[in-house]
Amino acid sequence: MKTGFTTTSFRQIRNLQKIVDIAADMKADCIEWGGDIHVKDVKTAEYAKKLCDKAGIPVSSYGSYYRIGSKKTDEWKNICLIAHALGAESVRVWLGTKDSEKTDAATYKNIVEDAKNICKIAQQYNLTVCCECHDNTYNNNTDAFLNIRKDIDCPNFKTYFQSRYRRRKYDLDRIERTLPFVESVHISYSEQRREQFPKHDPSHMDALLAKLIECGFDGNLLIEYTYLFGRFGLPCCMKTDMGKLRKKVEELQ
Repeated sequence: MKTGFTTTSFRQIRNLQKIVDIAADMKADCIEWGGDIHVKDVKTAEYAKKLCDKAGIPVSSYGSYYRIGSKKTDEWKNICLIAHALGAESVRVWLGTKDSEKTDAATYKNIVEDAKNICKIAQQYNLTVCCECHDNTYNNNTDAFLNIRKDIDCPNFKTYFQSRYRRRKYDLDRIERTLPFVESVHISYSEQRREQFPKHDPSHMDALLAKLIECGFDGNLLIEYTYLFGRFGLPCCMKTDMGKLRKKVEELQ
């Protein structure tokens, strides 16, 4: 497994060199560059790749905010150009705008059609399309993802895994049933504390890591700070969390 972080964790840092210096200092295996603040165009992507290449840090993915179902083909083509310039292996996207239970048949058909189209375009750049594992999208539960993946039927369509934090049984089941299609795992310690408040349970993350290892996961573990950490997150906090994460993985293997 590769251990890295999302640059969205440090929205307050606009200097790309500083972001790469942080990654080098904590010996990150990879970086997911975000499209909201840090990398918005091809020129910036080329610069970010140059910095990463010099530091010897691969780019795992490009965190776009494309909504599958919007059918904005020109926007998607530009996203693929940016991701390609970064040297990213995949592009993170959002699958629709509503939970699967609230998505009607016409909207579902639209999402599937758009997904097939963007996967075809992404294939031209050797990119994998990975949807966020998140509420308020169609990828809000395990069965929904497995069903729509079957209907989309594109080998370069995959998913992220992100814990529901208070639902351990659900998380473990999701890992087991979707692991062949999981490209990366978003690990948000700050969100875990928020969602589990006031009964924070650090052992939950240990159980998920053990399950990932048991199932043979060999993708990216990406630490992602959100909320206050996302605005004021300190590199020292990230370095500490990454060190703990690596140590735990070593203990479990």
